[in-house]
Amino acid sequence: MSHTPHELADEFPEHADRMHKLKTEDAHFAKLFDDYHEINRTIHRAETNVEPVEELTEVAMRKQRVALKDEIYRILAAAAAAA
Repeated sequence: MSHTPHELADEFPEHADRMHKLKTEDAHFAKLFDDYHEINRTIHRAETNVEPVEELTEVAMRKQRVALKDEIYRILAAAAAAA
């Protein structure tokens, strides 16, 4: 288990400018981005025992984070292809 926060800027550094642009121009992307960061912070607090949760809850949150990250990446890839 990693205790390193999985920030989107670190996960997709090549898309940093595109993420910023999409956050300001696409409400759906902005919501996904905010949802990802919220769940990511919650997971990080659980992993570091700042706010511990049950193991099954942590697993479910990680699955949610992966699903959000996948959707965010699909949008980024589509925007890159359209550029």
